[in-house]
Amino acid sequence: MIYVFLADGFEECEALAPVDILRRGGLDVKTVGVGGKTVSGSHGIPVVCDITEDEAVTDGLEAIVLPGGMPGTLNLEKSNSVQRFIDFAVQNGLIIGAICAAPSILGHKGLLRGKKATCFPGFEKDLVGAEFSDVAVIRDGNVITAFGAGAAFDFGFELLAAITGDKASADRLSKAMKYKK
Repeated sequence: MIYVFLADGFEECEALAPVDILRRGGLDVKTVGVGGKTVSGSHGIPVVCDITEDEAVTDGLEAIVLPGGMPGTLNLEKSNSVQRFIDFAVQNGLIIGAICAAPSILGHKGLLRGKKATCFPGFEKDLVGAEFSDVAVIRDGNVITAFGAGAAFDFGFELLAAITGDKASADRLSKAMKYKK
């Protein structure tokens, strides 16, 4: 099970492109509404989530994904549920994906110390202890970061490869979807 946490103000592309890619890749993905079942993206698009944060469980969890956007990132960071799931993922060696401003959540928790990471311009100072690189997507161990909406597809394919351990399948899906860099 992969949880993609959505809070009011999330960046729609950064959340839904990876959800689509992971589901096409055959993974069990649930969108998790923080603050309610229906949340609105940063561009006013309402999304009805699969479950709410109160319904989320750790049994069978393989990965968590934190989309960026404002104020979505701030809303994710102040959620006790999201914080609990981040801690669980770290303690259990699960994949954690964060894109745009959301890597700042991991930085504030000290989870990027000694890791390579990227983020949306202006949030570099929040990547506490990380080695910042201005590239689209970086995987360092179990942490995958990406720099914004333009990297949403690359982020999704990297998540798929990391979770399944099968980069070749992720590459095949990318070709099947006619994705080109």
